[in-house]
Amino acid sequence: MNSISFFSALENHYNQKLPFVVYSRPINSVIKCWLQKDKELHTTGNYGESGFVFAPFDSAEKSILLPEKYCTQHILEVDSEFKFNFVINSNLEAPLDADKKSYLDLLKKGVTQIKDGKLDKVVLSRKEEHEVGYLSPLDLFKQLYSRYKNAMVYCWYHPMVGLWLGATPELLFKIEGRQLTTISLAGTQTINNLSQINWANKELDEQKIVTDYITNQIQDYTSNINISKTETVRAGDLLHLKTRITSNLNKDTRLKDIIRALHPTPAVCGFPKEASKAFIIQNENYKRAYYTGFLGELNLKQIQYRNSNRRNVENNAYSSIKNISNFYVNLRCMQIKQGKALIYVGGGITKDSDPEKEWDETVNKTKTIVNVLK
Repeated sequence: MNSISFFSALENHYNQKLPFVVYSRPINSVIKCWLQKDKELHTTGNYGESGFVFAPFDSAEKSILLPEKYCTQHILEVDSEFKFNFVINSNLEAPLDADKKSYLDLLKKGVTQIKDGKLDKVVLSRKEEHEVGYLSPLDLFKQLYSRYKNAMVYCWYHPMVGLWLGATPELLFKIEGRQLTTISLAGTQTINNLSQINWANKELDEQKIVTDYITNQIQDYTSNINISKTETVRAGDLLHLKTRITSNLNKDTRLKDIIRALHPTPAVCGFPKEASKAFIIQNENYKRAYYTGFLGELNLKQIQYRNSNRRNVENNAYSSIKNISNFYVNLRCMQIKQGKALIYVGGGITKDSDPEKEWDETVNKTKTIVNVLK
C-alpha cells in the first residue's frame, strides 16, 4: 500500500468517527494502522486478548482495547529518506504566569513531602492549553513521525474517548515469548555539547531510584535479571539516562502481573508508589487521564522459523508461534479537544530539586509537542 492510499483509508475512517490508531515504533521503517470496524468501546482488565491497548495513568481504571479480531490492519513501509510534505499553521502563546506560579507551588509542596520523609521521589505534572482551531490529526502524526524517528509516535482516536497524539521515548516493557525487556529512563537535560555531558547528583539519584524499583518489582515474577550499564540517550532535543533490564518470565507469570508490578513506574509516578500516587491525585488539581498511562501492541502472534528459508518444508515443521507485547509509557503527548491542544508534561522531584529549574525542564519537554503545532 502506498502512502496516499494508506492515509486516505485513515482519513475516511476518521471522518466516519470510527476508532483507529496509527503508529510507528522507534527506529522503524514501518507505519501501522488499526481500523476498528464499529464504534463499540472495548476494554480489558486481564490483558488476555489480542489488540492495541490504550491505558490510563490510574491503574484502577480499565484500559481501552482495539481488538485485533474487530480491526482491519494496514502497513506502510517507508525508507530512511521518506518525508511528508505539508505545512501546519498554528499560533501558540507562552504559558501564563499564573500557570507557572501554580506549578511552582506544587513543586515546593512536593519537595517538602520528601524532606519530611513521606516520599522519596514524586513526579509532578501540569497541563497547558493552546487554542489551535482545526488541525488535521493525520498531518500532526506525519509531523511527529518526520521529527522523532527515535520515539514511539502515534495518533489514537475513539469517538467515546477522544483524540490523542504523542512521541514517547520510553518503553514500559516488551515481552517476546517468555523474555521480558524493560528500561529505566530518568534525568533530563537539553542538548548543548554532546562531547561534554555531565549529570548532577539529582539526576543520577533519580535514575537509581527507578532502576532499583523496577528490579525489585519484577524479581518475584522473573529470573536471570540482567542490568545494563547506564547510558545517555537522545529524545528529540533532550537527553536522558537509560538503563536496560532483561529477564525471563517465571512459568506461572501472567502479563497482567508484570503490568501491575511496573505501572506506574517511579519515572512517571514516584516512590513509594502508592504514597506518591495519592499525593499526585490529591494535589495536581487535574486528571491525568491517559497521560503517563501506556499504549501498544497486546499479545500479537509471531511465527518463529528455524532459519530464514520459509519455503523449506522440513524447517517449517520446527516453527513455533510466540506472543509479543510492546508497551510504551504515554509521555510527550497531547489531546486535541474542541479546538484546543492540551499538552501534558511533568518531571521527577527529589530532595535536591530546584523548583525554577524543574519548571524550565517542563518547558523544554513541551517543545517536543509544541514544535509540531507551529
